[in-house]
Amino acid sequence: MLYIPSSFAEHDRAALEAFIAAHGFATLISPDAEDPQVTHLPLMLDPARGTLGALLGHVARANPHWRRLESKAEVLAIFHGPHAYVSPSWYVHHPSVPTWNYAVVHVQGRARITHDARELERIVRRLVEKYENARPRPWSMQLPADYQAQMLAGIVGFEIEIVRINGKFKLSQNRPPADRPRVAEVLSGGGPPERELAQLMQRYYGIAKA
Repeated sequence: MLYIPSSFAEHDRAALEAFIAAHGFATLISPDAEDPQVTHLPLMLDPARGTLGALLGHVARANPHWRRLESKAEVLAIFHGPHAYVSPSWYVHHPSVPTWNYAVVHVQGRARITHDARELERIVRRLVEKYENARPRPWSMQLPADYQAQMLAGIVGFEIEIVRINGKFKLSQNRPPADRPRVAEVLSGGGPPERELAQLMQRYYGIAKA
């Protein structure tokens, strides 16, 4: 269970779906008291499937994780967003202590696996299109039929029906209002992770960019 103080809880479904779409590389966990299965992989949200949507993905057939998915036990997918250290020197109000700002979304659901070549191709093609379409010359998955069949035989696809989704956006909500734009301003001058976090804070608080 993810610990989420009420001030950091994100309940807006559109915001959670947008977060998953933007941060699709997830940590998939099949809990077990002695030997949890963990895989890091891209997952794609299909919001139209089921009440809360579904996650689509695939793993290597050599990865034993798919056998745990086959049992239909509940799984957890963690989507990690931008995160960064926050110094108390950035605050207006003192005394203060350091902290870490971040955003994550936890998705729980039940998996259904597939070995069907057509369904596997559909899952893979959707993932490819998602990550290729923004490129100047997108790769279109045009492969020799025998090679494609060989590649598809080496993976197992799955769909996770979402039963619970929780977002935790820790963006200085617990600080006085005057501190929040200061944090975003300093972060915006950092490296790529800090700038991405600053942009998230600016959208969250409606802070105009300088």
